[in-house]
This record gives sequence, structure tokens and C-alpha cells, in this order.
Amino acid sequence: MSGGGETIAVLGGGAWGTALATVMLRAGNDTRLWARDADIVAAINGRCENPRYLPGIALDPAPRATTDAAEALAGAATVLAVTPAQTMRGMLAGAAGMIARGVPVVLCAKGIERATGRLLSEIAAEVLPQNPVAVLSGPSFATDVARGLPTAVTVAAADAALAARLAATFSSSSFRCYSTDDIVGVEIGGALKNVLAIAAGAVAGAGLGASAQAAMVTRGFVELRRIGAAFGARPETLMGLSGLGDLILSCGSAQSRNFSYGLAVGRGLPLDGLPLAEGAATAGIAAEMAAARGLDAPIVAAVAALLAGDLTIGRAVEALLSRPLKSETE
Repeated sequence: MSGGGETIAVLGGGAWGTALATVMLRAGNDTRLWARDADIVAAINGRCENPRYLPGIALDPAPRATTDAAEALAGAATVLAVTPAQTMRGMLAGAAGMIARGVPVVLCAKGIERATGRLLSEIAAEVLPQNPVAVLSGPSFATDVARGLPTAVTVAAADAALAARLAATFSSSSFRCYSTDDIVGVEIGGALKNVLAIAAGAVAGAGLGASAQAAMVTRGFVELRRIGAAFGARPETLMGLSGLGDLILSCGSAQSRNFSYGLAVGRGLPLDGLPLAEGAATAGIAAEMAAARGLDAPIVAAVAALLAGDLTIGRAVEALLSRPLKSETE
């Protein structure tokens, strides 16, 4: 299945941006990739690879890369914003004058803005009021996607017809996109699963066993649904690819940056120099948002305290296990 045939600009030359640009090409779209790093642009254009972020993976086909955002955005019918959540506002603001009115902007990062507690779709609506906003999220490792391995994700937009059109445009034989109009549910699932993946990694790193890890993930999903419901997310969205599906992927593999970050936390290893883990930036604000709404989210709160240095993994698990007993469905 392939919708294809559009001109697409992908903003962000990291692993996910490069993988998505390659996917867009496979779906039959004319794709341009913008990256800040001139060496990455030269490697993509000259050797069909991104050795910094996707070492050892041949980009087939390889997107046309540029350091000139205006060149990437010229004539684009759709824009994919693929920079980290905490830099999304600045990147969108810088590109605002170069994105034509009415062109959909698809957010491909997962997180909540730490300074404001705003979802990325809220930021995009504020910075780009003349552009419809969509979100792409789901269980997907950039290395798998870049290699062309089978992957399924969700594309969300408040306009269901737009979401369906984008899903068709992005889909190919190895990259299947489902659509929904529950943009908040997709965002909440993607942001919180990163925090919970750190928790799962910390449990594994501390050597607490597979049973403890399974319990942590399962009870963490209860918190994800609870918080999501408070924001208006639909239960079926959180049970889908962008919620439960992404949680399963991220909490069970060291390929996940957030899980790997948690592993280091659980083992007491230095965190400086580790690859970016979006959950580390999201944990504190997610815990604050849950507390402000009177929501019971002890695992999210424990991850925030752990990363702030206010709690050890041993004490965190002890506190979670000593909580009052209650019905599993509460």
C-alpha cells in the first residue's frame, strides 16, 4: 500500500528524522531532509549513510539532504518536524516564516515541554496558527525503520480526514500507518511511555528480576491510562499502537534510549554522555501535572524523584511495594 506522490520536508537529521525521510521516499514522495550538521548532510548526499546516528545502515533510497531550511521547505506539501521535544518550539519558530499557510506540520517527537507543561501539538498551534497539526507516533525503532523492517504507527490529527490522508501518503509495503482524530491520546501515550521505559530499565539495571519488571510495566500502564483520561484521551487510543504498543517496545529492549537510560540509573552508572532520553526531560513535568490534577501516579513520581537524586532505586521500589493494598482495577 502506498499513497505517495507529495513533496515532503523532514526537519531533523538525527536517527529518526533520517529514517522517516527514507520511509517517505519508499512511499513514493519527493523528500528533502534538513539537518544542521554539514558533515551529516555530506555523508547522506555522498555516501547514502548517516554514520553518526545510523552507523552501518545503508539508506536505500537516500533522501536529498541540505543545511538550508528554506531549500528543504520550498514547495513542501507536508512538513515532518523531527527534533527533540524540548527543542521543538525553537525549531518551529525558526521555520515558521518558511512554511506555507495551510501546509500540515506533523510532529514526530514524543514528550511534554518541560518549561510549560504543554503538549507539542499545543506548541505547534501557538507557533504556527495557520497550519494544521498532526502527530506521528507508535512502536518504532529508527534502525528498524531505516532498514525497511515491518513497522506500524499511528498518525493523528484533529481532522480525521487529514489524518487518514497523511497515513495513506506515508504508508508503504513495510511502513503501515493507522489514523485517528485523538491527537491528545497519541501524544500522551508517546510522552508517558518514555518515562515508564526509564522505570523498567531501572528495575532491570538494579537486578530486581523479570517479575518486578513486568509488574512495573503493567502498573505503569495503569498510570498512563489514568493520566491520559484526565487529558481527554480515549481508552482505545491508549490501548493501541501509540500507547500500549509503544510501551511494550520501549520497556523491553536496550535499543530504547529511555530503557537504556534507566538501565544506567539502576546500575548507578554515570549518565553524562548517554544518548538523549526524552523521558528524562518529561518525567518531572509529568509528575507535576499528575499531582496538580490529584491523580495517583506513584511510578511516574518515583522516576521523577529518582532522576532528581531525591530517591534511590531501592527506596523507590520499597515505597511502591509498601503502598496500601487495593483492588487491581482501582
